[in-house]
Parts: sequence; C-alpha cells; structure tokens
Amino acid sequence: MSNGSSTTTPVSLSHASAQHAAVTRKKVKIQRFKKKDLIHLFRGLASMLKAQINTSDALKYYGQGLPNKAMASTLEQIRFDTESGMSIHEAFRRTDRFDDMTIGLIQAGGDSGQLNRAFRELADRLKADLYFRKQIRKAVLLPGIVIAVLIGAFIVSQVKIVPQVEGMLEQVRQKPDGLTAIAFKVSHATQALWPFVVLGVMVMGALIWRSEGVRNTITSIAMSKWRLLSQLVMSLRQMTFLSTMELLYSNGINLSKSMRVAAKSVKATPLYPEIRHAADQYEHSGVPLSLAFSKFTSVDEQVVHMMSIGERSASIDNQLKMLADMYEEEAENYMNDFTQVLNFLVLLMAVSLIAAVFIGTFLPIFLMGPKMMQSGI
Repeated sequence: MSNGSSTTTPVSLSHASAQHAAVTRKKVKIQRFKKKDLIHLFRGLASMLKAQINTSDALKYYGQGLPNKAMASTLEQIRFDTESGMSIHEAFRRTDRFDDMTIGLIQAGGDSGQLNRAFRELADRLKADLYFRKQIRKAVLLPGIVIAVLIGAFIVSQVKIVPQVEGMLEQVRQKPDGLTAIAFKVSHATQALWPFVVLGVMVMGALIWRSEGVRNTITSIAMSKWRLLSQLVMSLRQMTFLSTMELLYSNGINLSKSMRVAAKSVKATPLYPEIRHAADQYEHSGVPLSLAFSKFTSVDEQVVHMMSIGERSASIDNQLKMLADMYEEEAENYMNDFTQVLNFLVLLMAVSLIAAVFIGTFLPIFLMGPKMMQSGI
C-alpha cells in the first residue's frame, strides 16, 4: 500500500548517474591532437603496417612509452575497440579526436586493404598543411609585431615627449608656427584619440579571433582589393580541397562522398558550402562533375576543364592529383611573392612611422631652438 512518499530504486539511481555522466562528457570539450603529433603517429603506424604488423599490435607498440599520455590512452582505447570487433575507422571516430577527413581516409584504406597507404598519405597531407601554415604565420606574425612596436613608439612620443617640448616653448613664451604648430596639433589629436583607437583595435582583433564570419568578410574584402592575396588564398584553398579529395577518391570513396568529406578541410571558408551544394547536385540531379564545379563553386576554370577531361577519359583521380600538385607549386610561388611584397610594405610603414616620430618629437625643437635662444638673451 502506498503511503504517498516517494522511493528511489537502484535502477532510477543508475539511470540518473548515467544521465549525469553523459552531461559531464558533453561539457568536457575533447581537444584534437597537434598536427605535428599526428604526423609522427600516422608515419609510425604506416611503417609498422607495411612491415606486416597487424593493426592491434601497431597501435600497442606505438602507444607504449609514448610521452603524450592523452594520445597513448586514445590509442589503447582504439586498440580495445578494434579487438572487440569494431571497424578501425569507427574506433577512431569514437574517440572524437580526429576530423571527418581523417576518418574517411582511414575507412577507405581499411575497405581497400591499404591501411598503411592511407596512414602514409594522411601524414604527407598534414605535413604539407603544416608547412603552409608556418609560412603564412612567418609572413604575417613578424611584420605585425614590428608595426605594433612602431605604432606604440609613435603614441608614446606624441603623448609623453611632444607635450614636454610644447611646455618648454610655453615657458619661454614662444608661439609655435608652421610645421611646429602642425606637429603640436597632431600630438593633441593623438592624445585625445589614442585610447579609443587602441581599444577599437583590440576589439576588432578579438572579433577576428573569435568570429569566423568576420574573418571571412575581411578576407573577402582584402582579396577583392589585392589580386596577389586573392591568388594565394584561392591556391591554398583549392590545393587543400583537391589533395584531400584525391586521397579519398583514389582509396575507393565515391566522388560525391569524397567531395563532402574533402569540403571539411576548407570548412572555415566560403568554399565549404559551395562544394557541399555541388556534391548534392552531382549526386541527386545527375549533372556532370565538371558542370557541378562550374555552376555551383568559385573554383578556377582550370579545375573545371581538367575535371571535364577526367570524366571523358575516366581518369578523374589522375586529374585530381595533377591539379593538387599544380596548386601546391602555385601556392609556394604566390607565398614567396606575398612575403616579398609584405616585407616591402612593412619596411615602408616602418620608415613612415620612424619619420613621424622624428618629425613630431625633434622637429619642433630644431625649429623653435633659435627663438628659445633669442628669448633667453
């Protein structure tokens, strides 16, 4: 007979604990491994598999004594899942530490019996991506630091040094004229505006860092104004997408799925939705692959042309490989040109800022020196 009080059964407690554990797992954000660590991992697995070591032992041997404890634990989990009958790509997917492109290529390698090749190509793909990221960082980071330091020096000169010069002239009752008056006006404007300008730059930097939409908008505007930047960015995007698609397709993944998975390699760019839409049209509407690229994406005409040749000659994988290599070479050339132009612009801006500091700080002293001497006589 019920007395109206509630009771908690062991089953309900267990269910509540399971729900709490699930919520906790959702709150904990699992971090992806660094690309450098992944390159070593995939190279090691590829070499062991090529030496006829089975997948389970390869995972065990690589994980033993590994300094990266998180990776060692992940590999042990993958090994346990595969020994329990789970497919290798599902075991990798279950960890939530690998992207869809990696999972897709591992699946293709497992299905085709060429898992060692899949891991080797993954390592090569990540190495190329890491190289270009380092080149971009090198081209942008140092100039950015130099410009920031020089702007800081300009602000300090206008806020701290120039007012002292102006005060000296006021003490001797000399009125600034000509370039001296202009220099003092610039100093007054800088003193009034610099906190707002610095704050605005910081806010814009935070928005660029956090917002993908803002980054894409700024990149699109810059690409529309600077042809070299547009060529560099499009070469990098197309190289990344086409090389990934070639890896997937050459390992047995059909074209539409290869396009969808490869699109994730450029997910943070406007090219991503275009390629996804083209894949849908190719799969469901029956349009040729070259026409899907031509109508629904912003890829170069060369890509469309070579895809058309590949369809007619049944050599799409070869055309994809050729295009990926071509855009990799173009990206290297554009990167060198971009770095040289950027270095010249940084030098020009540095000279301008140094001149501004000199003119704003020392020119008033040189111009007003004679008047100050006369007033002291």
